[in-house]
Amino acid sequence: MKKLFTIVTSLFLCASYSQKLTKDISLSKLIDETSGLEIIDNQFITHNDSGGDPKLYYLDKKGKIVFERILNGAKNNDWEDITKDEEYLYVANMGNNLDNRKNLSIFKVPIDISNDQVEEIEFNYPEQVKFITLEKSSQYDAEGLIAIDENLIIFTKNKLKKITEIYSLPKTAGKYEAKKIGSLNTQSIITGADYDSKTKLLALTGSLSFKGDEYYILKIEDFDLESNKDYKINMYEIPIGKTQVEAIKIIDSNTFWITSEDEASSTSARLMKIKL
Repeated sequence: MKKLFTIVTSLFLCASYSQKLTKDISLSKLIDETSGLEIIDNQFITHNDSGGDPKLYYLDKKGKIVFERILNGAKNNDWEDITKDEEYLYVANMGNNLDNRKNLSIFKVPIDISNDQVEEIEFNYPEQVKFITLEKSSQYDAEGLIAIDENLIIFTKNKLKKITEIYSLPKTAGKYEAKKIGSLNTQSIITGADYDSKTKLLALTGSLSFKGDEYYILKIEDFDLESNKDYKINMYEIPIGKTQVEAIKIIDSNTFWITSEDEASSTSARLMKIKL
């Protein structure tokens, strides 16, 4: 595993209001708590966030479920994101609203659906000494996961400080202490992540408040693990009103897919394309 350098960041917020939805697709009630998003072979892959069956749902371009994949031996304690590399999907079982979980893990799932072997990458945060808190003050919840080279990168949902702390894990099954490699001063509560390795674009979703009244896309360009640098963070309000956005997928530098959960403010979970 290559050496990782501490990421030092300063915050430059650049609000924009020209963004618009170009597609808005209602999703099945089976995935009303959609909390992660990937794309493979022109199919979307998503999952529910907690308490449901340990399934991945494959959707066509119209958002219709075409396949349900059970992850044998896995448990959905609180699935919060999904990412991939060339061979595997990685499902983040790391939701931790009260900072009280001691069974955090990431499930490693072959992209090949004929292979039903599921491996588990278990981890803890070595800095954590307290295992209970108020939900609005939690620091060891996490809802963002990306893959960079041989590393899995976690973005925490630090509600107390409104930053995201960045941790790395290997992709090999086992038990680990997550390695803290830096933080981003997002001044918001991070709920999803995606990364384009070709352009080095990092995209996050987040809310400015614990209540989650408004959600934003945060763009960080030229993001890597190789050097100390200051990052400019551009923030774009998602024009959908009060609804919970927890997943993002990069199409290009100005176009993204996002999903939102089914809440009182909407009639269903939604899959949306947004243009900045």
